[in-house]
Amino acid sequence: MGLFITFEGIEGSGKTTQIRRLKRYLTERGIPCVVTREPGGSPIGEKIRNILLNPDHGQIAPLTELLLYEAARSQHVEEVIKPLLKKGTVILCDRFSDASLAYQGYGRGIELELIKKLNRLATDRIQPDVTFLLDCPPRVGLRRAIDRNQRGETAKEDRFERESLSFHRRVRKGYLALAKPHPKRVKLIDAGQGEGKVFETIRQIVDELIHRKAKKR
Repeated sequence: MGLFITFEGIEGSGKTTQIRRLKRYLTERGIPCVVTREPGGSPIGEKIRNILLNPDHGQIAPLTELLLYEAARSQHVEEVIKPLLKKGTVILCDRFSDASLAYQGYGRGIELELIKKLNRLATDRIQPDVTFLLDCPPRVGLRRAIDRNQRGETAKEDRFERESLSFHRRVRKGYLALAKPHPKRVKLIDAGQGEGKVFETIRQIVDELIHRKAKKR
């Protein structure tokens, strides 16, 4: 069946919660699925993730940051995504190439065409079947992320959670701009409507995707 489903959004948008719910839903239906993430997803990628998100590494240059993300992505695609798709597995991925355009492009100001070229190289032109963009105001998302850290649900505040509100506003603006030209792939969802309603929207879209894939077999 092989489906590649990605989740995008600013910090605290609820991606992790929705990925967990979708994995549980698919597993209960007997559909093989694997959860992965970027940066990370592979042993090498996880080491790069530790460098990128470490709050002590505040001096990473924007281009260095981008190249590290693309290096982790290339390994992720070769070691994890390609083999799983060949097996017919449903992949649920927390962020993918859209994130580099939003964070390093709109957020950091790196030329978008350069990022697109690097994305094509790192992904070997693999595109998600669907991308769920969970949208919420940056102030709300950051508040959620801080509360999550205080509850001990994450190990510690990461480097991006320490960025300014204006940075996260640029990232959100970038995500919204990226969604407009790709309405068939990128499904924009208001993350403020409640966890249950968000999941119901996601479930309906995934069910339809699975149904269409099954008909083509």
